[in-house]
Amino acid sequence: MPEGANVEIAHDLTERAHGHKAAKGWHRAMEAVEIAILAIVAVATAWSGYQAAKWDGRQTFLYGEASRQRFAADAASTLGGQDLVTNVSLFTSWLQAHSQNDVQLQRILERRMTPSYKVAFDAWLGTDPFNNVNAPAGPSAMPVYKNPGLTEAKRLNAEASATFDQGTEARETGEKYVLDTVLLAVVLFIIAIAQRLQDRTLRLATNIIGLVMLVYALVSALTLHRL
Repeated sequence: MPEGANVEIAHDLTERAHGHKAAKGWHRAMEAVEIAILAIVAVATAWSGYQAAKWDGRQTFLYGEASRQRFAADAASTLGGQDLVTNVSLFTSWLQAHSQNDVQLQRILERRMTPSYKVAFDAWLGTDPFNNVNAPAGPSAMPVYKNPGLTEAKRLNAEASATFDQGTEARETGEKYVLDTVLLAVVLFIIAIAQRLQDRTLRLATNIIGLVMLVYALVSALTLHRL
């Protein structure tokens, strides 16, 4: 065989060897990137799922607490209404005793009034109601009258509303973590597909898509509140 032909064959074999080595190096580099992405996705998926479960539990707790506060508010409102009815009944009897000039019965009825109603009753008497046509209709209409039960019911209802809103926020946060978990699962699927592609350009493009989705999911998860 001519010497020139031998040189040409040797040169061709050398180029093939270098090309094979370059392809193998590119393949290893791409595998390393894919393994790194898969490792990050695995950890991020577990963490995001854990946060979603925690926020779901937080939501359940807050909704339960809001219900408890509503029940307590209803109980306080009932007691407040009962106190008001009792005091109004005593006041009605007091008016009858006053019309009959029964001072002793008036004193007995006054002592049976609750402390908060008695304060309003004394303030009502101070308006000279029997001569002043502009006087309030009764002690319960006085600004100083504060029904402890109704006041407590109002406070508990406000707390229940705030707690329920917190529960709604917890549910929304948990849903966002679930969405991030789904995005991370899609990244796993994309990288799994990329590992089976032989075309360099297509494999690189697929990995880039997966990497972009991974970054988006990570940024989204890291900006959410954590428990």
